[in-house]
Order: sequence, then structure tokens, then C-alpha cells
Amino acid sequence: MSAIAHLPLIDIDAHFTEPADLWTARAPAALRDVAPRVVRKPDGSDAWVVGRDFELSGPGFCVIRPDGSKAMAMYTLPRLEEMTPAASQPQARVRALDEQGIARQILYPNVLGFAGGSMMRIEDRTLRNFCVQAYNDAAADLQRASGGRLLPQAMLPFWEPREAARELERCHDKLGLTGFTMTDSPETWNLPSLVDPAWDALFSTAQERRLPVNFHIGSGNPANALWPGIGPPRAIGAVSTILFIANARCIVNLIFSGLLDRYPTLNFVSVESGLGWLPFILESAEYQVAENGIKLALHPTEYFQRQIYASFWFERDDVSRAIERIGAGNVMVETDYPHPTCLYPDARKKIEEVLAPLPEADQHKVLYGNAARVYNLDVKA
Repeated sequence: MSAIAHLPLIDIDAHFTEPADLWTARAPAALRDVAPRVVRKPDGSDAWVVGRDFELSGPGFCVIRPDGSKAMAMYTLPRLEEMTPAASQPQARVRALDEQGIARQILYPNVLGFAGGSMMRIEDRTLRNFCVQAYNDAAADLQRASGGRLLPQAMLPFWEPREAARELERCHDKLGLTGFTMTDSPETWNLPSLVDPAWDALFSTAQERRLPVNFHIGSGNPANALWPGIGPPRAIGAVSTILFIANARCIVNLIFSGLLDRYPTLNFVSVESGLGWLPFILESAEYQVAENGIKLALHPTEYFQRQIYASFWFERDDVSRAIERIGAGNVMVETDYPHPTCLYPDARKKIEEVLAPLPEADQHKVLYGNAARVYNLDVKA
């Protein structure tokens, strides 16, 4: 047993495979025939469709089978029934947490995009808004059914910034959700940049309620990420690696945008993006500020250590050194369960081995302390 095996572990990035009836069971009569639903395709695989049979995605990006084995070299198992019940059923997921030594787990969506970007392909705004609200209602049900151990992050109707702020109020005040997922590139859909005052109501609502802004990889603008002609399974590795580093764009923009000056107590989390590249990014930002005479209220590293958080899962080499350089108070752990690159099985053992060189106080921070503070959770050693 490792020296930190007794400490709680908060997994800040895993995914909820939406049950087949999530939207149809909650849809009013007028939307029941067009709400997101699962259909069986001619090739025998499942797909989520919306509207009049517009295909949104595959069944859920889960590669863990009911027997606990992990499928390799694919984005997802092709049918919902081929997936572990822990992908979508709260009690089965709680049992999986117990087996893996995880105290609590922050969850993100699949079908509608990691921040809802896929919904921009739905032209009917009434249907689009229903999709968000129904997902958040289901997220609250999941959180309650798990006894507060599963913590799905809210999705917002970001295409209407003021409505996004109202939905965030509802998600916190009535549903008890602990944070929200947001795109870092609203300009992709001809919406104002995040530095625009149009988002002030949203960020003010989040800051007042101490709700973190989560920027999950793939929620921005990954256009042209992959060279034409690269096919699976190589495309899985190439796109995943590119998306990890793409969040550097988000962090650098946060530091130089002035947004952190306007909202000095609002926390931002770079989700599923790793941390080995962060010392380089921060060192570069510091160098650029000094060499170009840029006037900032704080140094880039100070902004980061005050308000920005990152997480790691698969990295092993030099993780402890990277944590020392960027600050143990700004790092959390994740598993990405049950996605293709998830840290499974033996996630806890692998994380403990990586954190072993750190001082005990830093191990407490990374394993659970930082996440408990950022997501306002009552989790103690």
C-alpha cells in the first residue's frame, strides 16, 4: 500500500454516457418526435439523432465493456448495450468509483458536445434550449441518485448569453450543480468573444456563486486539426494530442485578455488537457511580457496561480517536476473514464505512483484538496 492510499481522490474529468431516454422521457408532446433519441443504423450500430433524423453523434464514446475489459483502437463501442452499465447508471457508476478508489467524480456530457457545441447544428432554438434544460435536469437527478458523489457540470445555452446566465442561476440555485462547461471560442458561431461585455452577466453570476468555468478540450474550435488522409486508428491519437495542446490557446488568452482582472475570484479549469506543456507556456508568457514591455497588474504566472487550474491523467515522466514549477495548488487529477484515452484500469495506482515524489502537503492538494476548493465540496482526508 502506498503512503497516500488512504487519501480521498476526486476525479475532475470523467464522462456521463447519456441514457437512451434522457431527452424523450422529458420532452413535452410538441418535441417528443424531434428530441434527441437513439436509432439503430443499417450497419447495426447505434446513433443519436435529433429533429427529423439529423445524426448528432455515435452512442456515447464509451470503450469499457460490461465485463470490465477495455476496447482498443476505437472511439466507442458501437451499441449502448455493449457498454458497461457504469457508463450511464448512477448506482453502477458509484460501485465503479468504490472499486477504483475514487471519492467523487466530476462529469461532462457526450452527445451534445463537451460544452454543447454540437447543438449549434440544431436550427430550432426551442428544441436547442430544451436539450440544454433537459440535460441539466437529468444531471441533477444523477447527482441526487449518487448521493452527491457524481457531479455533472451544467451545460448552458451559450448562443444567448443572457439566457445562459439565467440557466446557470437555475442550475445552481434549484438543481444544486457545482460548475458549468463552456466553449472558449464563441466566435466560431459568430458570437461575441469572451472578453466582450455581452458575457458579463454570465461571469458575474458564476463569480457570485463560486462556480468554476470549465474549458474541456474539444469545446473550442478544432477546425483543420487533422491533415487530410489520416484515418483511424491513427486519427484518434493525432486528434487527441492536438486537442490537449489546443487548450494552451485558451489559457494564454485568459492571461492576456483582462478577464481575470475583471473577475478576480472566478476560477477557470482547463479540462482533459494535461500539464506537461504548462511550464513552457507560462515561461513564454513571462518572457513576452518582459521583452515587449507589456503592462499587466500581475505576472502571467501569478494570474495562473490565482485563478487557473489544470489536470493530468496519462502523464508519468516529470509530472512531479511540472507540478513544482506551476504550483501544486493549481493541479488536479482525472481519469477520463470511460473514454478511449481513459486511465483504466488501475487508475488510482498509477496516479499514486506519479505523485509519490511530492511532499505530503502537495499530495493532499492534488488528490482532493484543490478540487474540493474549486467545486465547493466537503471532502476531507
